[in-house]
Amino acid sequence: MSARLIDGTALARTIRAEVARRAAALTARGRQPGLAVILVGEDPASQVYVRNKVKACGEAGLRSVLERYDAALPEAELLARIDALNADASIHGILVQMPLPKHIDPHKVIEAISTRKDVDGYSALSAGELLTGLPGFRPCTPYGCMKLIESTGVDLRGKHAVVIGRSNTVGKPMALLLLQANATVTICHSATPDLGVHTRQADVVVAAVGRRNTLTAEMVKPGAIVIDVGMNRNDAGKLCGDVDFDGVSQVASAITPVPGGVGPMTIAMLLVNTLQSAERESA
Repeated sequence: MSARLIDGTALARTIRAEVARRAAALTARGRQPGLAVILVGEDPASQVYVRNKVKACGEAGLRSVLERYDAALPEAELLARIDALNADASIHGILVQMPLPKHIDPHKVIEAISTRKDVDGYSALSAGELLTGLPGFRPCTPYGCMKLIESTGVDLRGKHAVVIGRSNTVGKPMALLLLQANATVTICHSATPDLGVHTRQADVVVAAVGRRNTLTAEMVKPGAIVIDVGMNRNDAGKLCGDVDFDGVSQVASAITPVPGGVGPMTIAMLLVNTLQSAERESA
């Protein structure tokens, strides 16, 4: 492999240690950062994600409140519970694990969370703050991707970045964060006729579509930085990303692995957002 491995696990460990230091200082002043995590239903993947988030909070000295509800929970009751958490001064971040049961409108749920506690950065107001350059919470996965890119030492000013994917949670905010760093940004998606035409021009590629082998070696400019957000399984059932890692790693200058790349950073940035929320309330 010629590409340098961008170790998200190691970088996340460093960030979490700094979060723990700052959280301890706040706790000593009687203001322990608190995160409320709500899980509705029994989705197996969601249970794993929630367990990892709660564990990370404990390790960093943040207080976590995990609330589990049956899949039949009425939407009105969930919204009422979020309203109560909005008013709870000991809670600085609220996270509702997606996906939700079909009878619950996720947009209503996201918009019910106070912007002051929207540590996922998913609400329309948080998206507007990102779009207009105002301070606010950045969605955790794109925020983590930016930290991974920064760790390579590259100056994004004037670089060409291609984002593959246009979701509200990753693709769109990723493009905005890259623009804020003065990169020239192209967004590609399922209707892009020839993806390789764009990616072969890119100094940085962020793949976030949820389909393995979306990006292959012949689609990558030599020396590019490749960030793989995807989480899939190959024919043998092994975790893999959207990028053909074995092939692309022979062309790129730096690449994130799956697992061990973006995933740990997503949780680390959730802790950062929660900590910053508590720090703002304590200022």
